[in-house]
Amino acid sequence: MRWDALSLDGQEPGLFGQPVTVDTPEFRGITFHEIRAKSIINKVPGASRVPFTWTINPYRGCSHACVYCLYGETPILMADGRTRPIRDVRAGDAIYGTEVRGGRRRYVVTEVLAHWKTVKPAHRVRLADGTELIAGGDHRFLTERGWRHVTGAGGRPHLTRDNALTGTGGFAAPPKQDADYRLGYLSGLLRADATGHEVLPAAGPKALRRARRLLADLGAATDVGRLIARPGIATDEWRKGFLAGVFDAGGGRAGGVLPISGPGTVRAITGDLEHFGFEHAVETAGRSPSAVRLRGGLAEHLRFFHLTDPAITRWRGIEGVALESGARLGVASVEAIGLDVPMYDITTGTGDFIANGVVSHNCFARGTHRYLDFDTGHDFDSQIVVKVNAPELVRRELAAPKWAGEHIAMGTNVDCYQRAEGRYRLMPGIIEALRDHANPFSILTKGSLILRDLPLLEEAAERTEVGAAVSVGFVDKELWRLIEPGTPSPLKRLEVCATLVEHGIGCGVLMGPILPYLSDTPRQLEAAVKRIAEAGASSVSAIVLHLRPGAREWFMRWLRDYRLELVAPYERLYGRGAYASKDYQRRISAKVARLAEEHGIGGRRNPRRLSAPPPPPAAPQPVAEQLPLL
Repeated sequence: MRWDALSLDGQEPGLFGQPVTVDTPEFRGITFHEIRAKSIINKVPGASRVPFTWTINPYRGCSHACVYCLYGETPILMADGRTRPIRDVRAGDAIYGTEVRGGRRRYVVTEVLAHWKTVKPAHRVRLADGTELIAGGDHRFLTERGWRHVTGAGGRPHLTRDNALTGTGGFAAPPKQDADYRLGYLSGLLRADATGHEVLPAAGPKALRRARRLLADLGAATDVGRLIARPGIATDEWRKGFLAGVFDAGGGRAGGVLPISGPGTVRAITGDLEHFGFEHAVETAGRSPSAVRLRGGLAEHLRFFHLTDPAITRWRGIEGVALESGARLGVASVEAIGLDVPMYDITTGTGDFIANGVVSHNCFARGTHRYLDFDTGHDFDSQIVVKVNAPELVRRELAAPKWAGEHIAMGTNVDCYQRAEGRYRLMPGIIEALRDHANPFSILTKGSLILRDLPLLEEAAERTEVGAAVSVGFVDKELWRLIEPGTPSPLKRLEVCATLVEHGIGCGVLMGPILPYLSDTPRQLEAAVKRIAEAGASSVSAIVLHLRPGAREWFMRWLRDYRLELVAPYERLYGRGAYASKDYQRRISAKVARLAEEHGIGGRRNPRRLSAPPPPPAAPQPVAEQLPLL
C-alpha cells in the first residue's frame, strides 16, 4: 500500500500532499502523519502462509521500536583506512565491519546500506584509555562477553565497569593540513633529495601528486633548501606533516617501518615520535641506523596514520586482521549527559562497524516503511502513519453489499495497541463497528493496552466470535532478557491472556518463535506450556523460527558471531529455505500438542493467577544479544 493509495479524496497523492503532521511533547522524537485512508480492510496475498485472509492495520510504523544511535562527530573507519564522522557517512560507502572467519573475529570491508538521523537522550561512555563515546541508551557495543547496551533499561544486558570493549581504541584526530603541515610534509618527503629537482621516485604516484600540488602552490621561485629546513620551533602540525612525508618517501606496514636517510633524520624522526607518545625502535645495518620501527601493533599503526595522514593509503588496509589489541578498553564510566542531541545510525552488510576504534552494532532496517517512501531505519520508529479515519472506513466497508462478513485479523503487521493508540484511540471505534455488524475478528498483541477496551470486547463477544492472542515463545527470564529485552515480560503477556479469559474472551498463545537448539529443550517447552495453561489459554500453537530473506542472512551471521557451533546444524535444518525441515516442525508441534493435552489447555475457562516464576529451566549458554527479527 503506497502513499498514492492513501491520499485524501480529491487531493494530490503522496505523503507530503495534504496529510497533517503532528509532533507532541509526550511522544518526543516521534512524528505522527495523520492521513485519511481510502481503504482499511486489506486482503492478505494468496501466497502467504498465515491462517487468515483479511486484516486491518490502523497504523504504519511502530512507536515501540528502539533506535541505536551515535553522536554525529563519532569517527567511523572507512575502507581506505581514513575516518569520517558518522553524520557524513552515506549509503554506498565502503567501511570496515567485522565477521568471524576461521573461528576468530576479523576486520572486513562492508557496505553502508542505509543512513539516518534522530534526536535522542545522550550518554557518555568513557574507557580506560581515555576514549569517549556518546551514544543513545539503546546502542550496543561488542564486549569480551558479547553485545551490551549502553544502559540497562528493562533488565537487558548493558555496560558495566566489569566490561571491556573490543577494537583498537580511540582514533586520533586527523591533522589540520594547514600551511605548517604542508611545509612539514614537503620537508619530510624531499629530505632524501636535497637538490629539489624531483621528489623520491619510491614515494609513489599519490605522494608525487600531493608534493607537486604543494610545490605549485608555493611557486617556482621557492628555495627548496628553505623548504626542507626544520624550523627553530616546530609546531605539532609541522611535525605531523614531516612524519607523513618521511613515511611516503618509503615507509611500509611491516612493523610500521619509517625510512632514514641520515643521522639528522634519525634524531628528527625519533624526536617527533616521542613528542606524540609513539614507542619505537631504531634498527641498524652494520653501524648505521637503517629504519625506525613503530611498536604497539595495529592500534599504534592506525594512530600514526590518522594523526599524520600520509598520502599513500595502501598500507592502511586491515582486511582479515584479527580483533586483537593491547588497548585498555575497560569501561571506566557510563553517565547520562542530560541533553537530547542529534544522533545518527547506519545499517551495514556485516551488521556492525568500527566507531572511534571500538566495534559498534548497527540498527537493522525495517523494510515495510520503504513502501511509504520513508527510510527503513529511524523513520520506522519515529514517522508513524495514523489512519485517523480508520473507524469510519471500517464501518463503511463492513456495510458494503460485497462484504461477506469474513473473519478479520488485527495486529498482524504492527501492533494495533502500540503506544500511539493511547493517543489516537482508534481501536474502540473499530471494535464498535465490528460489534455492530456482528463481524468475527481477532487481535494479536504484545501489549496490555488491549485491556482498556475490555468492555467493548465483551459486548462484541455477545454478538460474534471474538478472539485474542499473545505471543510467548518461552518463559525463561534470563533468555527473555537476552533475546527480547524490548518487549513486555512473558509473564506480563500471560497476565493479559488470563484477564481476557476471565472476562469470556478466548485468548490463545502463539508459542513462538521457538528457536532450534536455543529454546526447544524438553524442560524449556514444558515450563512454557505449564505457564500458558495456568493463564487459561484457549489454545497454544507452536511456531518455529522463520528465516525469510533478509532475516536469514542476518540471523546466520549472528550465529557465526556468537554460536558458531550452531551454524552447521541450522544450515542442515533450514537448507536454502525460510522454514525448518517439516520433520523438525512436526516433532516440535507434536511435543507442544502433547504437553498442552497433559496440562489441559483448552478445557478450562477459569485461569489461575500467575505466581512468581520458578527457577529457570536449564537452558543453552546465554545468547548475548537481542534478536530484532523476533
